[in-house]
Amino acid sequence: MVARRDFIRNSSLLAGAVALGFPKAVFSNPLGYTSQRPPLAQRKFTSQAVEKAITNIKKEIADQKLAWMFENCFPNTLDTTVQFKVENGRPDTFVLTGDIHAMWLRDSTAQVWPYLSLIKEDDKLKQLIAGVVNRQTKCVLIDPYANAFNEGPTGSEWDSDLTEMKPELHERKWEIDSLCYTVRLAYNYWKVSGDASVLDDTYKKAAKLIVKTFKEQQRKEGKGPYKFQRKTPIQSDTAPNGGWGAPMQPVGLIVSLFRPSDDATVFPFLIPSNMFAVVSLRQLSEISDVVFKDAAFAKECTELADEVDRAIKAYAIVEHPQLGHMYPLEVDGYGNRLFLDDTNVPSLLSIPYLGYTTADDPLYQNSRHFVWSTFHCWFYKGKYGDGVGSPHTGPDYIWPMSIIMKALTSSNPDEIAECIKTLRNTDGDTGFIHESYHKDDPTKYTRKWFAWANTLFGELILKVSQEYPQLLKKQYA
Repeated sequence: MVARRDFIRNSSLLAGAVALGFPKAVFSNPLGYTSQRPPLAQRKFTSQAVEKAITNIKKEIADQKLAWMFENCFPNTLDTTVQFKVENGRPDTFVLTGDIHAMWLRDSTAQVWPYLSLIKEDDKLKQLIAGVVNRQTKCVLIDPYANAFNEGPTGSEWDSDLTEMKPELHERKWEIDSLCYTVRLAYNYWKVSGDASVLDDTYKKAAKLIVKTFKEQQRKEGKGPYKFQRKTPIQSDTAPNGGWGAPMQPVGLIVSLFRPSDDATVFPFLIPSNMFAVVSLRQLSEISDVVFKDAAFAKECTELADEVDRAIKAYAIVEHPQLGHMYPLEVDGYGNRLFLDDTNVPSLLSIPYLGYTTADDPLYQNSRHFVWSTFHCWFYKGKYGDGVGSPHTGPDYIWPMSIIMKALTSSNPDEIAECIKTLRNTDGDTGFIHESYHKDDPTKYTRKWFAWANTLFGELILKVSQEYPQLLKKQYA
């Protein structure tokens, strides 16, 4: 996506902020730690439970800049990206990703994810998230292969892509995790709230379509209905071999032509996304058993989860020349593997975060060591700390999301504190988290308004306040 590759320099900060609706006066002194949130009347949605959490957690944070960043970032999704309405008596919530006017299935789940823990305190917030589930269900039924959707049938800048575009689609890159994220949100909304109203007959149709799509992309009976090509000089924005992707051998794994970064895979079996699919299929099985009372569909979900899991264990435990056995990012079923990590989620780093295994799994620990080491070609050491970059943004640019995920999957207080320090010192004095920043100059960054990264940072601080409150008493300058 061209918009994700645009580099936003510090000189454009004020103009970008004003375009988002922030008053010029707020930015007159970027280091004065004045709230960077839109004025109350311009916020898209206000949750009393979220506001209460911000007030309470800010009191715990000794570092003034860190407290300022939390206040700006944690509510950013609600402040700037959600469009809530009631349609046919049901909540409906469209969620912008930020500076791209479209809703990604992945991003929209991740953007509201940390608010789930607060929905019992705020019925308006509960309805907002139910609306996201309902909107995602509609999106899946429009096209299970699409990763991003318009608010309506408006068309897209990518209408010329060589795939089956529809006017409701913003982009049609097949990424396993897009469907997994919809299951994650619906399942956990139900478990936290006890409200099964979103898991109706329409959701059941979407659930069955998700399983059908996963089976199609196992490619046991041909290539399936999906292919994708784009007229572009950027190799990672299109799929090879006439849009079908690199060769693969059907072994039970699910093909994903694109990664969660929206970059093309090298080998078609993206392992962290297949792991995510195993988790999602088991969640769908439970929904089917408890809510749908459909034993046959529950069995189908469990059997597919077991099959993919067996294939992961057979084809995705490989030996690194220096580090021993670990998980690769991608394989093809022929024995080829890719030692790399994506900085979005799912990633190797995020495997326990998504619930496939525990953080103390030796294979995960070896994979984690690889990701955060010079064995990894996209790992960088910078003036302000270490982090992982991506071919999506090019050499020398670190993604804060990698640092946040490292902290979210750690039980080492010193390691978490180091991650917090790096995040605190690499915002480019904006008070927000960006897609990426130059390893030695955080005022050079991509995406001035990336709600997922902002909210994920808020999720980290929320977790630290609950599990490692002593870390909020530190000064991180």
